Amino acid sequence: MIINICFGTRDLEKAGSFYDALTAELGCGRSNQTEKSIHWTNPGMGIGFAVTLPFDGNPATVGNGVMATIGAPDRATVDRLHAAAMANGGSDEGGPGVRDNGYYVAYWRDPDGNKMNAVSLGG
Repeated sequence: MIINICFGTRDLEKAGSFYDALTAELGCGRSNQTEKSIHWTNPGMGIGFAVTLPFDGNPATVGNGVMATIGAPDRATVDRLHAAAMANGGSDEGGPGVRDNGYYVAYWRDPDGNKMNAVSLGG
């Protein structure tokens, strides 16, 4: 069972601001913070998310083919998440829209280059 997803970051403050904006769209908030990491959760709503400065002291890098998906309650939330990502230093990897598989999805990268997407679970 997965209980947390974590992305490495080179700038904890910048990553914190970026993910504060995105998690606010989902009603989540910071649940823990240390000198090296920040965690967000929405109690009772599945797994948590974290960003961390790598513990080995080496620079954070992105994984090719690695992506985290946010389940959004509706298309409007997908739109807001993508907009929040763009407004807070993210880069577009595919704006909101219906994909070939029939899902309403948006894709972006965070300021460190980690790829994410949001998919509408509802209408």
